[in-house]
Amino acid sequence: MHKKISLFLVLILISGILFAADNAYEAVWDFGKVKEGDIVKHEFILKNDTAKELKILSVNTSCGCAASQAKKKLLAPGESTSIEVSFNSAKYSGDVKQSVYVNTDNVKDPLVVFKINADVIKN
Repeated sequence: MHKKISLFLVLILISGILFAADNAYEAVWDFGKVKEGDIVKHEFILKNDTAKELKILSVNTSCGCAASQAKKKLLAPGESTSIEVSFNSAKYSGDVKQSVYVNTDNVKDPLVVFKINADVIKN
């Protein structure tokens, strides 16, 4: 009996991991070495994995050194949009980590967080 319950729990765990992998997206972008004063850009992809229309309510960043916006604010089920991020490395040096916060009307997962990293080197 205990073996059947253990097997059942393992199967549930594996199916949860596989489900998470199907819904995974690129959440971190590393710009690598960036010269101080350079502005670098990247586009993250946000996909609506729900069965309902998804509304992007806002896109914010963790500092004034990064700017971000969504190309589309309303996504049909299965539709994707890019989240454009630019990082201004002026007045920074060394390892820099910043975040982009995408607020949606998804009840189960209303906040999507993307991260950017850079190693800013002095000129």
